[in-house]
Amino acid sequence: MVSDVVDCSAVLEHPRSEIWTILNTPELLVRFFHHIGRCDRVTADAPDQPAVYSVHVGTAAVGIRVHQIQPVTVRAKSEMLIEAVDADGFASIRLADAKGGRSTRVTVTLFKIATLHRAVAAADNAAAISWVLDGLKRVEDYLSNRPTSVLTNNGDSRSLQLSVAMTMIRTGVVRTARPDRGVRQLNSLAKFGVTVAGGFAAAAAHSPKNPAITDDSTTHTFAEVHERSNRLASALETRGLDADSTVGVMSRNHYALVECLVACSKLGVTAVLFNTGLGTRQVEDIGSRHDWSALLVDDEFDPLIQYLPHDIPRISLQPASSIPDRISTAELIDSAGTKFDRPAEPGHIVVLTSGTSGTPKGARRPTPKGFGPIAAMLSRMPLQMNDRMLIAAPLFHSWGFAALQISTPIRAHVILQSRFDAEQCLAAIAQHRCTSLIAIPVMIQRMLDLPERVRRQYDTSSLRVVACSGSPMSATLVTDFMDAFGNVLYNFYGSTEVSWGTIADPADLRAAPMTAGRPPLGTTVAIVDSRGRAVPQGALGRIFVGNDMLFDGYIDASAPERADNMMDTGDLGYLDADGRLFVAGRDDEMIISGGENVFPRPVEEALSCLPQISEVAVIGVPDKEFGQRLAAFVVPRPGVRIDEDMVRSYVRHRLSRFAVPRDITFVDELPRNATGKVLKRQLPGAR
Repeated sequence: MVSDVVDCSAVLEHPRSEIWTILNTPELLVRFFHHIGRCDRVTADAPDQPAVYSVHVGTAAVGIRVHQIQPVTVRAKSEMLIEAVDADGFASIRLADAKGGRSTRVTVTLFKIATLHRAVAAADNAAAISWVLDGLKRVEDYLSNRPTSVLTNNGDSRSLQLSVAMTMIRTGVVRTARPDRGVRQLNSLAKFGVTVAGGFAAAAAHSPKNPAITDDSTTHTFAEVHERSNRLASALETRGLDADSTVGVMSRNHYALVECLVACSKLGVTAVLFNTGLGTRQVEDIGSRHDWSALLVDDEFDPLIQYLPHDIPRISLQPASSIPDRISTAELIDSAGTKFDRPAEPGHIVVLTSGTSGTPKGARRPTPKGFGPIAAMLSRMPLQMNDRMLIAAPLFHSWGFAALQISTPIRAHVILQSRFDAEQCLAAIAQHRCTSLIAIPVMIQRMLDLPERVRRQYDTSSLRVVACSGSPMSATLVTDFMDAFGNVLYNFYGSTEVSWGTIADPADLRAAPMTAGRPPLGTTVAIVDSRGRAVPQGALGRIFVGNDMLFDGYIDASAPERADNMMDTGDLGYLDADGRLFVAGRDDEMIISGGENVFPRPVEEALSCLPQISEVAVIGVPDKEFGQRLAAFVVPRPGVRIDEDMVRSYVRHRLSRFAVPRDITFVDELPRNATGKVLKRQLPGAR
């Protein structure tokens, strides 16, 4: 049992002023000391009273306690206290020069820390001392610029390949009692192609009568998907399509889209997935970069393709087209056989980037080289064989398409809805007893925004996984969603270019709601400086990711920077003491205001805690005096009262003065694309 008084000390090879700067900044505690998941300032500095901070202590396994602490300076750069406002425990930190001022002796005394957490009370003095010294070692690494911000997940076995096999065996994708035999099975299966075509073909061979896809009007088995896509591939071949062909696809989430993608993969055709939220001129711009063999389009999107050359064949994805003289994929299937020339390689999928910073670019999705990508997802998300998976994220988005890819090895029954509606989504979960939901953050926000009396009408207790990706989630959204729906939320951090980087599971999100999580199996995450060198743990830098599914490049632009088989995500972030990734924001979103580096995301995060605010976006705008300043665009909740002074005061109490937005604009809604990302470039004054 830990004593009421615990003493320890260490000599750090750095001057006292450098160490003081870190230890006197409570927000940095999370970066250097284990099991501190979050630290937020909740009161402003006052002339006669130090600021108070809210700190999350513990883990999901032992419980998380939230305490308020108050740092008190006794002697500047020499002694400070960190007092628990709501408990008896506190810490004394004393700094003294050593080695003529080149080094510093840091002495830490912990008083009654057993009152802070039951897990601390059950520990011994050695554990408490180890916790302090471990954190101080990270501080020294940080000041010494040691390259410790590199994480690689190779699993728990002696080789990555064996770890992949064990993951696939554990989840039931491969059935064998011996991992070495599992490796051989995976190698054999991989020969048939780990693609949507190969996945549905394998599932049809194993469980032909099992339901594969249910949309708003039909249900099709794995055998039907396999057989009908063969017929569609045959019909498209008779129309001149082959491995040299490129087709454009614009569709909502429904069965015919899946059928189309599988057929194109089997025929070797490159399919470019258009974002359904694009404007007519954007479609024309993208269309001008390709030599199209055909366009497969839902009828409702026909006006969007009106400026593409009229000699390009149009094929409807509706059961029967409402457009005169337009044939549908269903009609092609009904009139075709099942024979076609199989290409040497499956067709490629091209996904458009979100276009939040300009014109969307076409990113070639790589063909999986084996079962590593599937094992990576399953290593951090407990998807299971025969899951009932509602894919609410658009299939034209890399996140929705990735979910479709992973659904086939686990032979999941996929549920699709052509349009997202929060209440209809809950109804589908209840009706089909869905075990997993693949969504984007704005969708779960809309579900949470429903009145509780509406949510209670639908039984969602079957859900085990709600996996979100596509844009950042606020801590308030993360916590409120899990409070309402249970510890089922998974935050997937990745991009069209790098596929995946990290996954935060419910335990991560309970301890640190803002985290992007940890790298899954076979993945490396590194935080690097401007020269490409790894930075210390806790230091801010560029996020690089390495895995088996880095994209094959843009079809119409130069690719992001690569280094050591890793790719630049375009984001800045850091790794905390527990090996979790935190994303500070986009590299191109950081502004310099009065000489200070300021990110919009912490301001957005702070304002998301205000109950009067539904949504908020913050951008940098030019400023004659400071170079740049922050401007906030706020969507108030219906029926509430909020003004500019309230917004500024709230930020001023929680962040630095440079982070206080000088411009506050109240709007009815934020501009978003079809995947839910806020289009900041469309906000007034955006750079």
